[in-house]
Amino acid sequence: MEMLNDLISQVNAFVWGPPMLGMLGVTGVLLTTGMVFMPWRKVGYAFRQLFSDQHHSEQGDVKPFNALMTAMSATVGTGNIAGVATAIALGGPGAVFYMWVIALFGMATKYAEAVCAVTYREVDSEGRYVGGPMYYLRNGVGEFAPEMGKSLGVLFAIFGAVAAFGIGNAVQVNSMAALLDDSFSIPTWATGVTVAVLVGFVVFGGIKRIGEVAGKLVPAMIVLYVGASLLILAMNFGEIPHAFAIIFQYAFEPIAAAGGFAGAAVAAAIRYGVARGVFSNEAGLGSAAIAHAAAKTNNPVQQGMIAMLGTFIDTLIVCTMTALVIITSGAWMATGADGAGLTGAVLTSEAFNSSIAGGSYIVTIALAVFAFTTILGWSYYGERCWQYLFNEKTLIVYRVIFVAAIVYFAGAKVEFVWNLSDTFNGLMAVPNLIGLLLLAPMVFKVTREYFAKQN
Repeated sequence: MEMLNDLISQVNAFVWGPPMLGMLGVTGVLLTTGMVFMPWRKVGYAFRQLFSDQHHSEQGDVKPFNALMTAMSATVGTGNIAGVATAIALGGPGAVFYMWVIALFGMATKYAEAVCAVTYREVDSEGRYVGGPMYYLRNGVGEFAPEMGKSLGVLFAIFGAVAAFGIGNAVQVNSMAALLDDSFSIPTWATGVTVAVLVGFVVFGGIKRIGEVAGKLVPAMIVLYVGASLLILAMNFGEIPHAFAIIFQYAFEPIAAAGGFAGAAVAAAIRYGVARGVFSNEAGLGSAAIAHAAAKTNNPVQQGMIAMLGTFIDTLIVCTMTALVIITSGAWMATGADGAGLTGAVLTSEAFNSSIAGGSYIVTIALAVFAFTTILGWSYYGERCWQYLFNEKTLIVYRVIFVAAIVYFAGAKVEFVWNLSDTFNGLMAVPNLIGLLLLAPMVFKVTREYFAKQN
């Protein structure tokens, strides 16, 4: 097992290495420039679409807002709290700049994914709207390369179904159980059983129930977490200009060791900033498109506009709040009991705790709730991939296995599962990015036509 784990770790170094991150970045740049920077210019318009009822239709299963919240339930999680801290701990404050950059270009990628998802979605035998990369690869790419589109669709579905058990199940419930045990002495088995029951109740209700729960829980937790962050930033107001100054400064020059921080080169800032940014918002992986395909809309462009807000809110708002709290509090230079610098959720927890009493509990609760919503979002992604590979009649099998796995993973050692899911999570991007690049002309065309009618 140890040998296999080492092998998978080496594969991960390639899957999440410069070639893959470069491919994600290049795709985002090409899509952004191809749309003449529309995602950047139309953020305000997109927010207006999010809260508008004018474009809703009977074609779909959930409101466009709930489709976005379902997608965000899977992205707003450990990446926003632990991922940002890891990027700063290993790449320095400059890593935050590259998180912003990859998010700005990732907005176009997420937009294109949703446009393709709605355009090429299908209705299954039970009347549900299903879609995502596997469908726009088969139905879109398949229009001019049938065998290629079919093969890429199957590959994505396999990668997604497996990744859901790792990044969307084991990693989340295991982290949640460990945190609750450490902070509140709640046994890991109790967390596992409780989460399994709650997830089962939601998941067996299908996308409509998942959307309803996500539509209430995700906005509430984002508001509470961002609100707590703003309170800390208000207390550290004088440090905010300095925080922005060092983010921009060390994005382009190396930073020396200071306190518990070991120092970092510019290459490290780029690597960890981009990697953690992608891990946080999942732009390019194709997962969010599965949720947006179920939206009640008859216009792919309008749902694409709403989808790109997921990346904007996730990285440019929530991740930025975490980063500013860590930097303004000075926690990024703090040392642990072993004399080494802090990283991950421990670093974020220290940043909150050093600023307000009980701050660590805020981080613990936020992580627990975010982990729970991530399980919900990924359960839906996984079952849609399973359905694509098999059929809708077998969904009960997937759901039972997924819920039962929660109980097991709560107290298990998940390093192997983490590594394996990381591999399949990254591999999801390969067929998806190929599909987006091949379907880009269609995305550009419908986007031009839509805004031409608006003028």
